[in-house]
Amino acid sequence: METGGFQEILLHGVTGSGKTEVYMQAIAKTIEKGKNAILLVPEIGLTPQTVRRFKGRFGNQIALLHSRLSIGERFDQWRRIKNGEARVVIGARSAVFAPLDNIGIIVIDEEHETSYKSDRTPKYDARGIATFRCRYNNALLIYGSATPSIENYYRARTGKIKLVEMNERTNNLPLPEIITVDMRKEPDMGSKNGISTVLTRELIKNKEAGEQSIIFINRRGYSNFVQCRNCGYIVLCPYCSVSLTYHQAEKKLVCHYCSFVTAKPSVCPECKSNNIDLHGIGTQKVEEQIPQIRSDISVIRMDMDTTTGKRGHEKILDTFRNNKIDVLVGTQMIAKGHDFPDVTLVGILSADSLLGSGDYKATERTFQLITQAAGRAGRAGRHGRVVLQTYNPDNFSIQAAIKQDYKEFYRQEIALRKMLKLPPFYQLGLVQVSSKKAKQLWKL
Repeated sequence: METGGFQEILLHGVTGSGKTEVYMQAIAKTIEKGKNAILLVPEIGLTPQTVRRFKGRFGNQIALLHSRLSIGERFDQWRRIKNGEARVVIGARSAVFAPLDNIGIIVIDEEHETSYKSDRTPKYDARGIATFRCRYNNALLIYGSATPSIENYYRARTGKIKLVEMNERTNNLPLPEIITVDMRKEPDMGSKNGISTVLTRELIKNKEAGEQSIIFINRRGYSNFVQCRNCGYIVLCPYCSVSLTYHQAEKKLVCHYCSFVTAKPSVCPECKSNNIDLHGIGTQKVEEQIPQIRSDISVIRMDMDTTTGKRGHEKILDTFRNNKIDVLVGTQMIAKGHDFPDVTLVGILSADSLLGSGDYKATERTFQLITQAAGRAGRAGRHGRVVLQTYNPDNFSIQAAIKQDYKEFYRQEIALRKMLKLPPFYQLGLVQVSSKKAKQLWKL
């Protein structure tokens, strides 16, 4: 910061190591120098907590920008920034376009998150825009993460950007203990509906101790898919060719890609059998199952379906943070960044669900999600436990996540990437062609 030139720094700190405090001190130094700052967070759900902490430090110098604000609110914030009333802008990826002059620092928290890349028009990567703005303003760009992207960590290890590491939690608090449950053996032990006997026992123990729990499953809805038990037919989206997810409240099958909606068939469209049923679990089903473990355990759900309102994220998080609820069930929007002092247990269901996706980043995302979700436990001095349910306990990404060892994961993953000629060693491009007429595509 003293050099006054463009610099990129990767801040690699374990969960709970105090990265946010580093951001605040760096931004305070920027303001002292008469310059301004932008802080990007990956999820809108993280903005209320972040704004609360930053307002405590910087007061009314904070402006908030994200897509859930009304048009009027967005304009008010935009005008405050443009008039120089706000010195620090906080928001999701679109906040990178804030009309801020004289930028001294941009911080990208959880820089590994795919949500920084917009797949809607206008298509852009907020990290690329931030790099341009920092270069243009001779500013400092900080990438922060407990699980950095392979590409950025490779850049740091090869000296292209600077690397700062924080290897311990604040006040020397221990990382949470991870209990692995091999779900291949679990059916013989009487588990039901995807919640293992170990996790059931730990949830009861937490309730009796007056402590809170988080259940993470990276699938919203009630059931993953509808399948015929006779012929194996799976109900797919006619437009996206992906399995439709059943939503219990609406009693509809929904495509989470294009939002196509249809009724659940009573007979199999292929073999006309009546033996067509729901398979797998989502957040809705987990929410329904928790009170069956013990009737006095209260539960709240946080996913795309429950946070559609203007303050949807904030209401759910405040209810949970104020200790009015025992268990928070949710998708990846609860897996990172949040700081709940009374959470001592995290249950991770279907930890290996991404491994079969065919994406070359599947192992990286698996490691990141497990590590980030596990990091929500035991952040305020109490002993944290994580129950990790998996059908692939021997996969190297899951083994590294159990040890919470990013460097070991990186060592194996980067060797694979080099052997298979994948990024960061090679660049990949996607050429996508679409048409309303299939014959035209086949000609291409």
